[in-house]
Amino acid sequence: MTKLTGKCMCGAVTITAEPDTGGMSGGGLGACHCGMCRAWTSSAFVEFAAKRGSVTIEGPAKVRQTSEWAERAFCSECGSPLWYRVTAEGPEGGQYQLSAGLFENAGDLDLTLEVFIDKKPAGYAFAGDRKTMTEAELFAMFAPPEEGA
Repeated sequence: MTKLTGKCMCGAVTITAEPDTGGMSGGGLGACHCGMCRAWTSSAFVEFAAKRGSVTIEGPAKVRQTSEWAERAFCSECGSPLWYRVTAEGPEGGQYQLSAGLFENAGDLDLTLEVFIDKKPAGYAFAGDRKTMTEAELFAMFAPPEEGA
């Protein structure tokens, strides 16, 4: 897949990246229904995973550590959500989940994953079938290994 270029609402931040076809969403879009993403975007956070090493960011991105394992970023000029990135060690560590709304061509990607599906408000619905994961299933991916394992 070719690189996609996106801009925040005011155009101050430009991000270029290639979708990661090997990630959890398989190169498609993912939607997160956790409480933090809903508070951050006022809806589900719809994103795509970027191929490692393919992300370039130019402009006034403000980064905030929002949990023990992740950060979120936004444009310091207009407030557009830019990315969610896992900061914890492990297979997903360092992975950028880029806000799909910044990228004109991201609409060409299929929605292939919904996480925190058990936290999704009743009035939210996406058409079609896709992989879903509950809060417990997702947290199990990031849980430290049990001693002796």
